[in-house]
Amino acid sequence: MSTTGAAQILALAAQGPIRARDLDATGVARTQLRRLCQQGRLERVSRGLYRLADSPATELRSLAQVAKRVPRGTICLLSALQLHGIGSEVPHAVWLLIESHARTPRLEGLQIEIVRASGEARDHGVEEQVFEGVPVRVTSAAKTVADCFRYRRHVGLDVALDALRGYLADHAEKADPGATRIDALIAAAKADRVYSVVRPYLEALT
Repeated sequence: MSTTGAAQILALAAQGPIRARDLDATGVARTQLRRLCQQGRLERVSRGLYRLADSPATELRSLAQVAKRVPRGTICLLSALQLHGIGSEVPHAVWLLIESHARTPRLEGLQIEIVRASGEARDHGVEEQVFEGVPVRVTSAAKTVADCFRYRRHVGLDVALDALRGYLADHAEKADPGATRIDALIAAAKADRVYSVVRPYLEALT
């Protein structure tokens, strides 16, 4: 195995999880991934996804791994609630928003829950964060709460109401300058076409 090739792979992996196809631009053969795994220097997370064997585990690792495999997907709903510190739900899987007509991703070794949207309902309120060196798309706090109402059949109306209470109580929304938490939530609810659903609960709580 080329020492230079191995060093290139390990340098990439030091920045976060890598995909086999990430090597194509470097000219390093993909077979070296298997050899590094056999040596105990890399660990195969799932099909086509690898990380350093001795990299420290974090609570955000699964989000980084999903984002690496599905870069056009957006972390949403219960996973995003947890990131924003809203509500009390602990997700058993990574919740991912994808394009309505996109192929359902199959991620070996990773538990995911898929919801779908298109247009404004997919694109509104998407932020980018970096976890373990991987850019990760995440719905904003306001969009996450609105999504809980849009997908209430998936997560339950009780979860949506808990998220709304938590958002109104203590979350400072990262919206445009001058926008309030309520303004941001209304805009997100309209983008999701659930403002008529959210409005009575919002009026009752404010």
